[in-house]
Amino acid sequence: MRPIFASLILLALASAPAHAGFAVCNKTAAAAKVAIGRFNGTDWMSEGWWTVAAGKCQTLVTAPLNARYYYLYASDGGTGVWDGSKGFCVAATGKFTAVGRARCAARGYGRKEFFEVDTGQAPDWMQNLSD
Repeated sequence: MRPIFASLILLALASAPAHAGFAVCNKTAAAAKVAIGRFNGTDWMSEGWWTVAAGKCQTLVTAPLNARYYYLYASDGGTGVWDGSKGFCVAATGKFTAVGRARCAARGYGRKEFFEVDTGQAPDWMQNLSD
């Protein structure tokens, strides 16, 4: 009986989807718009905007993480802002990908200050936004 049970557990684990990437979970009562900044191996870049509903999670990076530090900026459109001290280019609205962190305005972008997330080289990470 034990070998069959062990085989079933191994089969279930093997068929479960592997989780990798960077996810944001919104633990607040309001939806948040989120952007991520990172080094892609060649250049600094920022991407956004994802809308993460209250009480929900959203995966921003779907591949295994390849850096220790990632950067986030989020806002609920009111008084809730999660920011920091690392500047990245962002679009005012809609989806965007901005390569580089310099000359944002000259390239048609705004600039926001993102907070640093230390993933400790983990292949996946979940960051919570809370009040």
